[in-house]
Amino acid sequence: MKNMKQILTNLMNEDSGQDLIEYALVAALVGLGAVAAMGGLKNAVSNTFNAIGTSLTNATT
Repeated sequence: MKNMKQILTNLMNEDSGQDLIEYALVAALVGLGAVAAMGGLKNAVSNTFNAIGTSLTNATT
């Protein structure tokens, strides 16, 4: 019985997995931020490539 109590006490005091969870949460937050930023830049990048394509087309004629 004393051995079982010691095991439960050790489990209650164990916190080695906490760092891994924190890093995973930070990585998820960075990923969500990147997705949100890409959505906002989509139109600007598309417009820029269209303008470059139009300029090249006009330059060759």
